[in-house]
Amino acid sequence: MRLRHIEIFHAIYTTGSITNAAKMLHVSQPSVSKVLSHAELQLGFNLFERVKGRLIPTDEAEMLFDEVDKIYQQMRAIKNTAENIKKSEFGAISLGVTPALGFDAIPGVIADYHRDYPNVTFDIQTLHNDAVLQALLEHKCDLAVLFSPNSMPGISTKTLSQSELVIVYPKEKFPHCPEKLTLSQVCEDEFIDISDSGPLGDMLWARIMEENIAFNASIKVQTYFIAARLVARGLGICVVDRFTAQGNLADNVAIASFDPPLTFSVSAVHLENRSLSKVIDEFLPYLSKGISST
Repeated sequence: MRLRHIEIFHAIYTTGSITNAAKMLHVSQPSVSKVLSHAELQLGFNLFERVKGRLIPTDEAEMLFDEVDKIYQQMRAIKNTAENIKKSEFGAISLGVTPALGFDAIPGVIADYHRDYPNVTFDIQTLHNDAVLQALLEHKCDLAVLFSPNSMPGISTKTLSQSELVIVYPKEKFPHCPEKLTLSQVCEDEFIDISDSGPLGDMLWARIMEENIAFNASIKVQTYFIAARLVARGLGICVVDRFTAQGNLADNVAIASFDPPLTFSVSAVHLENRSLSKVIDEFLPYLSKGISST
């Protein structure tokens, strides 16, 4: 039996007549009769008998109906799922994010989105800039959110917001808690160095060279949030992105912008030759709004 045969057979069996089946399926009675005749011809036996103006299922139809009903329910599930996907009510988002956005920004974005689209599932992984291209090519993620990504062939970039590097320092160092500082004002303090920190590290290094600053750095870490936590332990000052600084605040530390500021872009990237799903298109405005407000 073809899928159309199953649909017609199920409708006649459950409604008891060709007229009712036609109404339920929004088709003409002759078309229902034609499909039924074709189904019986292919099967080699009758499915219904006419008794006093009603169609009564044959014994063969009774034996067949349970299996047909299973397929019919699956067809309905497929149709409903397709409708829900069209409405962005179902779907999946595979998202790669730079670790700093995992403290507050991305959880806040997903919470806002999830309230409106509770049936969309997420697969979230942290990525550094140097690993994002491979992750996209291997389809480990559909979309990645990074700080100041380099231009890459085959990758489309959408700027979501601007942010900045900040100085995280102990409040006892500057009790008046200035909102802006220069490197020369903190160069005598122990500097917690962050190695291999990508484009943001390059930006900081360029400012250090420009101002001819020499730091005393006896502690080197791989991760921004560890540097911020070390500052809270009184071990020096560090330079991190504002997302990390705000996500790791302590009562005894403060944050200052650079003077002049060191800004960078926060961007979403994806493969140019792979169109984004409807759910990701719906997610992007939430992403842009959430990151901009953090």
